[in-house]
Amino acid sequence: MIKGSDLLVAALENEGVDRIFGIPGEENLDIVESIRKSSIRLVLTRHEQAAAFMAATYGRLTGRPGVCIATLGPGALNLTTGAAYALLGAMPLIMITGQKGILSSRQARFQIVDVVAAMKPLTKLSRQIVSPQMIPTLVREAFRVAEEERPGPVHLELPEDIAGESCQPLPLIPPHPVELPLASAAALDRAAQMIVQAQRPLIMLGAAASRPRSTSDLARFVLRTGIPYFTTQMGKGTVPGGTDLYMGTAALSERDYVHEAIERADLIIAIGHDTVEKPPFIMGAQGPQVIHAGYQPASVEQVYFPQAEIIGDLGASLRLLADRVEGRIPNAKALLPLRAGILERIAARATEDRFTPQRLVNDVRSVMPNDGILALDNGMYKIWFARNYRTRVANTLLLDNALATMGAGLPSAMAAAMLYPGRRVMAVCGDGGFMMNSQELETAVRLGLDLVVLLIEDGAYGMIRWKQSVEHFPDFGMTFGNPDFVKYAESYGAKGTRVQAVDDLAPALERAFAGGGVHLVAVPIDYSENERVLVEELRERLPVIR
Repeated sequence: MIKGSDLLVAALENEGVDRIFGIPGEENLDIVESIRKSSIRLVLTRHEQAAAFMAATYGRLTGRPGVCIATLGPGALNLTTGAAYALLGAMPLIMITGQKGILSSRQARFQIVDVVAAMKPLTKLSRQIVSPQMIPTLVREAFRVAEEERPGPVHLELPEDIAGESCQPLPLIPPHPVELPLASAAALDRAAQMIVQAQRPLIMLGAAASRPRSTSDLARFVLRTGIPYFTTQMGKGTVPGGTDLYMGTAALSERDYVHEAIERADLIIAIGHDTVEKPPFIMGAQGPQVIHAGYQPASVEQVYFPQAEIIGDLGASLRLLADRVEGRIPNAKALLPLRAGILERIAARATEDRFTPQRLVNDVRSVMPNDGILALDNGMYKIWFARNYRTRVANTLLLDNALATMGAGLPSAMAAAMLYPGRRVMAVCGDGGFMMNSQELETAVRLGLDLVVLLIEDGAYGMIRWKQSVEHFPDFGMTFGNPDFVKYAESYGAKGTRVQAVDDLAPALERAFAGGGVHLVAVPIDYSENERVLVEELRERLPVIR
């Protein structure tokens, strides 16, 4: 005989799960005991939301579902932000929650919430396991659904009496590879004709282009066509940013310098664009034609309605498209002369003797190797890093431009540090977002991670304060006090440094990495550039008329 919880954990091992993030509860103690006896590592966190962020980032970086666990009621509901994070960000994630027994009701309705129903709008699948015999098939289905395009979160609820119930041993279902279909020949021929005839073509790389399985094919497609490209925020790094075809990143929806190229283009090849991202450009009646290349058909929106689509396995389909157009695009580099001016203006003031966002980005880039991983929380600095930080390897700038939640930066960086212990990993957090999951410093120290946290301190919810100012509202309700962040980090057993002079930032970060362990580096920020550049300077740049 085998217990339900043992069968569940065996099914997870069968799927290749090597770690589970989360917090146990009374209703899943059987599962915890089964994990203890297994090959799977339990990564105990300090909040369920952080566990979900870590598991989702694991899925984002590996392409395999990350797994997290929580108890019923409040613990399960603490996973919901992470579920939405994974759903909008297309990250494969499995969430396993406990529940009171369903065969008896000895505690009446105490702590009981219909978590399965609560999770349905936030997941691809939400199911309760009502019999141990269901476990092998439900687990296999959960992983299949989480991984298949479009990836996302799946929720399984295992009541405590089902977890503890014994049954006859059941065979596990072996995973098998699922081959994606290729785009049709007709679609490829039509797209090829549009590309060959374009006067000013431009490639855009979006969020789905960063799937681990397809990044090398996308890089080759750009090089084979010779067409310059820009990226969305979540598409950064898909093609090495060091190439001389990179035009910039669309951190805003319009009017930024990269939009000089977008506005002049007569054809945009949108590879992997997912409209959950804040629009990288606004389509209009007089705009360029757009070819949508993706794993799934385009979501037609008011601001995005492509005229042609290439649907299928992205990497393989683009290889076939490159075969049709390589060496046959006479105007491939028509927009390239704009590149130098765009990048020069974006990089302005990067070495200024002030704690400007541009200087912070420049100094962070100087201490991060090509394969170093930067995980951003959500705040005003995210726009600056998206615009100014050059990426040379896929998935080395982790930011969330879909749910755009605060509090995910530190947990995401921790997941990256666990997966890649030999690479430099840095979390970049504002003081607002950092304090939403700052308790995970203890987790990072306990796990022995090598991790640097750059803490940008302005004593306010800076992005919303900036928007409040742009909309001409009075400055109200956005400021707060902070602890002494150096002492705060030290109280968890981490190291702490406060940078007072601009020239000390890069050396302080270098020392933090060299010293190993968890090190928080606090730095002030001069956000006057938000108004000067992102409002006044860009307001003066009129859209280009074709």
